[in-house]
Amino acid sequence: MSLLALDGPAVDGNLYTWITDLARRAPSWADSLLSAWSTYGLALFGALMVFAWWRARSSADPARTARALAAPLVVVVAFLVDTGIKSVFREQRPCQTLHTMTLEACPPLGDWSFPSNHAAIAAAAAAALWLIDRRLAAIAVPAAVLMAFSRVWVGAHYPHDVALGLVVGAVLGWLLTRAAGRATPLVQRLGATPLRVLVAPR
Repeated sequence: MSLLALDGPAVDGNLYTWITDLARRAPSWADSLLSAWSTYGLALFGALMVFAWWRARSSADPARTARALAAPLVVVVAFLVDTGIKSVFREQRPCQTLHTMTLEACPPLGDWSFPSNHAAIAAAAAAALWLIDRRLAAIAVPAAVLMAFSRVWVGAHYPHDVALGLVVGAVLGWLLTRAAGRATPLVQRLGATPLRVLVAPR
């Protein structure tokens, strides 16, 4: 059973069409960069989480290491929760409703729009990194905002889709990563097992 979705055009349809019209008038290099980021940018967050784990395991801080090990799982949970919200509201993509020309091919009917999975994943990773490694978070936070913006720029989402995606990802990322710090005893026990490579440098 699904609930009535937000009326996307009534919420921010004008802003969506203004941004997608701007995208069509922008230089081709700008569109290419934002389209590539929209499609492949999530790989950066994966790389940052791996780097955060590598730095955490050398820090002699088991709580930080526990959070770094949990970060990928935190992101997966955020994605699943965000997808669950999609299945409740079942909002059609703006390109289906408004029939606008977009940089990205319009997803088919039934590929729900609200909220944005890309934004949720990016925000969850950024929130986790904020609690693990502030230097890496300084890259991840603006990258998450850029990911959200790029999803509107290419025409895949309304602004309210990416806004809620950022909120869902950031809240879950923050809460779950903080909770992961309680796994410190497990990290300390792993240090005495063959799996110590996960929690301490050789």
